[in-house]
Amino acid sequence: MSSIHVLVIGAAGRMGGELVRAIAAQDDISLAGAVDRRGVGEDAGLVAGIELLSVPITDSLSRAISEAKAAVAVDFTLPESVMDNARRAVRAKLPCVVGATGLTPADLEELDALCREHDTPALVAPNFAIGAVLMMQFAAQAARHFDSAEIVELHHAAKADAPSGTALRTAQLIAEARQGQPRAAQDEDLPRARGHMAGSVQIHSVRLPGLVDHREVIFGGLGQTLSIRHDSISRESFMPGVLLAIRKVRGLSGLTVGLEKVL
Repeated sequence: MSSIHVLVIGAAGRMGGELVRAIAAQDDISLAGAVDRRGVGEDAGLVAGIELLSVPITDSLSRAISEAKAAVAVDFTLPESVMDNARRAVRAKLPCVVGATGLTPADLEELDALCREHDTPALVAPNFAIGAVLMMQFAAQAARHFDSAEIVELHHAAKADAPSGTALRTAQLIAEARQGQPRAAQDEDLPRARGHMAGSVQIHSVRLPGLVDHREVIFGGLGQTLSIRHDSISRESFMPGVLLAIRKVRGLSGLTVGLEKVL
C-alpha cells in the first residue's frame, strides 16, 4: 500500500502536534512537510513530543508545497491565515483538509470556485470528532419534531472564535431540517445574556480553562425536553476524523463542507 504524504500547516500548534503524532502511528499516511511560525528549523516529530521524523518545520508555505511533494495538505491554523493558506494549496493543485475555524459563507463560496477552477478538491469541517458529527445529524432529525432549540457550547479559554463553527453548523442543519417551518419566538428582553442568535436557534458560548470541546443541543416541546450532548475530553478525539478526511479528500470534487459527507 502506497503512503499518503501529508503537509501539516500549523504543525507546532495543539491540533497540529496531535496530528503529527497521529500520522506517525499510521501505516498508510506519512508526514511530508510541516509549516508553522514557531519551531522553525526544528524537527516536527520532536516538537510534537515523539521520535525524530526528519521533517523540519518551515515558516514558508510556498516552499513547503514545492519541496514536500505532498498529496494532501491539512490546515490547523488561525482564522486570519486559513483562507490564504487554502488559496495557495488549491492553486498549487494540492487537495486540502481545513480544520481551522473562521471561514465565512463568502470564504466558502470563493474556495468552492477555486476548487472547481483548478480541479482540486477541499474538505472543510467545523469538527472532526465522529461523535460531534453524529450529534449534529441527530439534532437535525430532532429539529423536525420540536418547536424550540438552544445550543450551549463550551471550549477552552484560548479558542479564537465564539460561537464555535460546530455550533453554527448545528444551527444551520437544524434550520435546513425545519425547511422554513415557523418556530417559537425567543425572548429578546436581555440580548446580552442570551448569547448569539443563529437563525431561530440561540447559541450560548462558554470559554474557560480546563475545557476542551463540548456542546449540547436542548430541544423543548409541550411537557418535555430532549438534550443531545457530545464531549471531547482530549484532542485525540478529533484524529480519527482527520485521518478519514485525509484518506477521502482526493476522491472528492470541488468543496465539501462537513465530515458527514465522507462518513
